[in-house]
Amino acid sequence: MSGREVPPVRPFSTLVVGLVAVGSLFGLSACAPEPEPTPEPSATAAPETPERAAYDGPLVFVGDQLEWLLLSADEVAGIVPGSAEFAEPSASLVQVSDGWGAEITPEICSVLLMEASLGSVGARSMTWQAENDREGRLSVLQFPTPAQAERRMDDYVDAAEQCSEFTFNQEASSFENALIDEDGVRSVAGSIVIANSSDGWQNYYGIASVGNVLVEFTHSFTGESALDPQAAARVLHDRLRQARDLLVGGLTANPPTAPAAPPVVDASAAWADWPIDFGGVGPLRLGEDIDAAVATVPGAGVSAEEWSPNNRTLTSADGSASVQITAQEKGTAVATILAGKVALYGEPPVDGATLPRAGGVGIGDPIEKAMTAFPEGTSVRVISAALHFYEVSTREGKVLLFHTDRDIATPGATIIGITAEDGTLRRELYIGAHLE
Repeated sequence: MSGREVPPVRPFSTLVVGLVAVGSLFGLSACAPEPEPTPEPSATAAPETPERAAYDGPLVFVGDQLEWLLLSADEVAGIVPGSAEFAEPSASLVQVSDGWGAEITPEICSVLLMEASLGSVGARSMTWQAENDREGRLSVLQFPTPAQAERRMDDYVDAAEQCSEFTFNQEASSFENALIDEDGVRSVAGSIVIANSSDGWQNYYGIASVGNVLVEFTHSFTGESALDPQAAARVLHDRLRQARDLLVGGLTANPPTAPAAPPVVDASAAWADWPIDFGGVGPLRLGEDIDAAVATVPGAGVSAEEWSPNNRTLTSADGSASVQITAQEKGTAVATILAGKVALYGEPPVDGATLPRAGGVGIGDPIEKAMTAFPEGTSVRVISAALHFYEVSTREGKVLLFHTDRDIATPGATIIGITAEDGTLRRELYIGAHLE
């Protein structure tokens, strides 16, 4: 769904016509006074409605607003040599997430081989065919906060400045690139060449940021590079600037409202009656101290694995239900609350009848039910961990994840778990954090 420009609020005035006051004539025959002059009509304008000040708060794209940042097939073909056979954009994301074992110097250059999507909470993607039968991809990646996206982009700017020449397993490699940093938008594009006899590869690569979003494209190529880095960086930059202006216009006309107060939940009620929402599960609230949160559930059994001190498992007094709570890394604030499982790995699913539900959607329901109840989310597949889930998020960085037993794109995908998460408490994955 494409966004439309919201027309600006225009001042208006209403013309009010005054009554004409006519002087009274006194009929004295001998010395009648001169008649009073007839006054000119007067008009009094009503106060003008002032124009609403332009929105100047956090730039946060959510849901289908991510589509505003996609390039068209023609735009991609105009900057990425060899791109063809474009698929329609989709609300999906594929991650590999298996890391690598190469030695890269300077270390900041390793960001060029990382998956930019790690840590994201929403995406829109488009793919195409590369000339060597590999797949090219462009992804619009939503992060919980603008600050998180900004810190990630800092890494790419540093790499653009430091990695024109670098080594990959002691082999000379390069990133010929252009950087544009203007008007609150940053973009980088260029050609990465890994000159290693066994693992060597060549990619056209581009990434840009605005607000809480990164937009990335990658395209494998053969032969000599023909990408124009400056032109590619400019196309990315201009699209993000246009989307930023569209977002500001919409938020000016319709300012964001504060989230509703959390529901009052009876902690002693059956857990199946607890709601799952963007703020937590039943009486358990995201962001609270983990021990304080656990204490809100009377009679629950509490266990913690020695190897994972930030985790707690709560079991209902009758033993019929359990939820898992995880605190933020190196902290005590509740970051995630899970009902059910994130994956089965050959084990049977839990009984959803005894567990909380989100918007009427529960464990055991088909994933389509969650996608209908919570539209504008993203279907995610993590290859290395064999994970599949549908995620939907808010402007405040809160996330619901509906975990499934198989790829969401295949028929019969069923919900096996539901997680409420505070994305602002996620561990941030940016290299500069440990290079300072």
